[in-house]
Amino acid sequence: MEVKPPPGRPQPDSGRRRRRRGEEGHDPKEPEQLRKLFIGGLSFETTDDSLREHFEKWGTLTDCVVMRDPQTKRSRGFGFVTYSCVEEVDAAMCARPHKVDGRVVEPKRAVSREDSVKPGAHLTVKKIFVGGIKEDTEEYNLRDYFEKYGKIETIEVMEDRQSGKKRGFAFVTFDDHDTVDKIVVQKYHTINGHNCEVKKALSKQEMQSAGSQRGRGGGSGNFMGRGGNFGGGGGNFGRGGNFGGRGGYGGGGGGSRGSYGGGDGGYNGFGG
Repeated sequence: MEVKPPPGRPQPDSGRRRRRRGEEGHDPKEPEQLRKLFIGGLSFETTDDSLREHFEKWGTLTDCVVMRDPQTKRSRGFGFVTYSCVEEVDAAMCARPHKVDGRVVEPKRAVSREDSVKPGAHLTVKKIFVGGIKEDTEEYNLRDYFEKYGKIETIEVMEDRQSGKKRGFAFVTFDDHDTVDKIVVQKYHTINGHNCEVKKALSKQEMQSAGSQRGRGGGSGNFMGRGGNFGGGGGNFGRGGNFGGRGGYGGGGGGSRGSYGGGDGGYNGFGG
């Protein structure tokens, strides 16, 4: 015999989720991952409330947390804020630099657990690698597609030096690393009617650095609030290092043109 819930009592979970979504007003089609920002370089005085007070100026926050050591409860120097829609995330990123409790912090779009283990997932770069483009795709096709994400500085459609034939990939450099972060969240892009794969373009030095970081556990869960990479004071962010574009890996354009080598083998590790 089917047992029905008492009248007036909502079904567990489903009704609650629907109601919560309605209150927040965000489009359920927008995954939480796309609405989440990682905030690095936090002062140890920053609390959930002070973090929320700052970032809710740009939208409705559905979640806000400063990550803490489970034993000591001391701040680990980073946290996460989740907005109700991607548009609010864009607004917050456009308002950089951000200062919370007297300290300039480093917001970045959060990387999923799946992507966080890939080399270079957490590096700050301004250049993307676009693979799988066809012979009929010209520079203007790439410009028309990518300029909606942000300001483009250069586009390089790679060609064979001898034959002049297109080699099926290109590089696009933007003026802001956040544009790259926003683009690579979406793994496949349809450009000029063709499905293309887009990744961060990493120089050989950046690939090596990313590999060594992974070897020390540095690539596991940076942006998911677990894995402890930023424990012990979160010093990586204190000086604007790895994520600040001034130290660590820096925030340059992802290496010079020459960093990629001359042969096909020079392109075998972009973000994968």
